[in-house]
This record gives sequence, structure tokens and C-alpha cells, in this order.
Amino acid sequence: MQHEENSKIWTKRFISLFLTNISVFFVFYGLVTTLPLYAIGELHQTDKEAGLLLSGFLLSAIIVRPFSGKLLDVFGKKLLLVLSIAGYFLCTVLYLFIHPFGLLLGLRFIQGIFFSIITTAAGSLAADIVPTKRKGAGLGYFTMSTNLAVVIGPFVGLLLIQYSSFNVLFIVMSICIVAGGILAATVNTDDLPKPAHQGKLTFKLNDLFERKALPTAAIASLVAFSYASVLSFLSVYAQQKGLMAIASLFYAVFAAAMLITRPYTGKLYDTRGPQFVIIPGIISFAIGLVMLAFVAGPVLFLSAAIFIGFGYGAVTTT
Repeated sequence: MQHEENSKIWTKRFISLFLTNISVFFVFYGLVTTLPLYAIGELHQTDKEAGLLLSGFLLSAIIVRPFSGKLLDVFGKKLLLVLSIAGYFLCTVLYLFIHPFGLLLGLRFIQGIFFSIITTAAGSLAADIVPTKRKGAGLGYFTMSTNLAVVIGPFVGLLLIQYSSFNVLFIVMSICIVAGGILAATVNTDDLPKPAHQGKLTFKLNDLFERKALPTAAIASLVAFSYASVLSFLSVYAQQKGLMAIASLFYAVFAAAMLITRPYTGKLYDTRGPQFVIIPGIISFAIGLVMLAFVAGPVLFLSAAIFIGFGYGAVTTT
């Protein structure tokens, strides 16, 4: 009985962390798909300027990411998770009041910092909580929280701005992140191992970069760069192509392709090696991008979502 309990993945704290991650990425994906429309329609900015709302967010997240792990070791994963969610929430609320585009860019930059720390802390806590013998399965389940948010965030976000207003969108997003923060605060970390250098804020090059990870990081960066471009401009692109009515379905199909193929890509990775997953994944992703470039109707639009979803899911599985 004790052995079964120790190997259980879906514990109360894992579920709380799972739902917290959904709330964080729900807000992320919801805002990524709607803020360009907000900038163009409400703030009268150009397409390029609207794209800066994602670029600034991701830039700060990238800058902070190498330092996030060290900060978690020094100050504690749960503490920084809860505090960063509080900051993330405050930034989301401020969308209701900040309208000058320059200030909005600054707000997005600051929110990206909190996002970087949150996602690092949540992923690290999930790795600590999942039983060692079921680490692969457990972290795979945890990643599904992000996949679900890919569907829920854009779908709800686009639905709210179509039938309500951007202010209602920002309020719903704020409530969601409050719920995530409450759940994060309930996660018990008393029995988790503490880093040996906790409380010592010093940085070395080895704390920030692992040379062996650079080839993988380079591949992931190229895929993420393309993926971020799709996220940033898809809603605007769909509007220009007269496909706004099915824009939210793109994310549903995209996530479905990831969720359906993930078990098979994971098994192929274990049995045949990473190259048998990464190469087909990149090819599929590229085909999807080309299809998206020549979209003329809903069939090709949603077909592109399938190829991009499979490709992105395959690459991120590794």
C-alpha cells in the first residue's frame, strides 16, 4: 500500500500545481491572441506595433530565464511561485487602466519577468513532486496542462471579445490567475529536498548555461521563434483572411494534434531515439507554416493547425 502511495502521480498537490499551470498559461495564451486585436482596434496601432506586445513579453522572459533557477534555489520555489503569481495578477489587472501604447509595452515586459519565474518554479516543483520511478509519465501529464491552456485560453479570449468587451476579458483573466495563486499557496513543499546553497545569492557561468544543452536549445529556439510568430499574428491574420469566426478552432485543432500524437512520439523517442521524433516534427512544423502562408479558406487553415500541432508537440516532447 505504501509503495502504491509513493508511486501515485495525481496527488492533491500535483493537481493543484497542474491547475495553477493551466491558469497561468490560460492568461498567457488568451492575451497573446487578443492583445494584437486590442492594440489595432482599440489603440489604433499597426500590425508591427501590435506584434511588439508579444516580443517585449518574451524578451524579458528570455532574459530572466537563465537566472530563474538560481533565484528559486536561493529564495525557495514555492515562495517565488506565489509572489510571482501575485505580480502576474497585478499586471493583468493593470490592462484595465493602462492605455498609452508605450506604457502597455512596459507592462508586458514586466509581466514577462513574472511569467518566466512562474513557469520555471512550477516545472521545477512538478519534477520534485512526481515520484522518481514515474518521472517521465508525471512530467508528461504536467505538460498537458499547457496543451489544454492552448485551447482554452484563445478560445475563451476570442469568444469574450467577440460577444463582450476587452475589459471583461481582462477581468476574467485576473480572476483566473487569482484562482491559480490560491491553489499554488496550498501546495505542501515541507518534505521536498532543499538546495545545499539555499540563501546564498551568487552567480557563476555554470549556474546559467550548460554547454551540453546548447544544440538542443538551438533547435528549440528556432521552433519557438516560429511558434511565437504564429501566436502573435494568427488572430490578426485570420481577421485579414475573413476567418475570424473559426480562429479559436485553430488552437483547438492544434492542441488536439499535440495531445493525440504525444503518446506515440514519446514511445518512438524511447524506442528509436530522438532523431526519429525531432526530424519528422520539424518537417511537419515547416509544412504547416507553408500551408498557413497560402491559406484561402477554412480547410487549409485548420489543416495547417494539424501539421503545426504535430510538429510542435513532437519537438517539445524531446
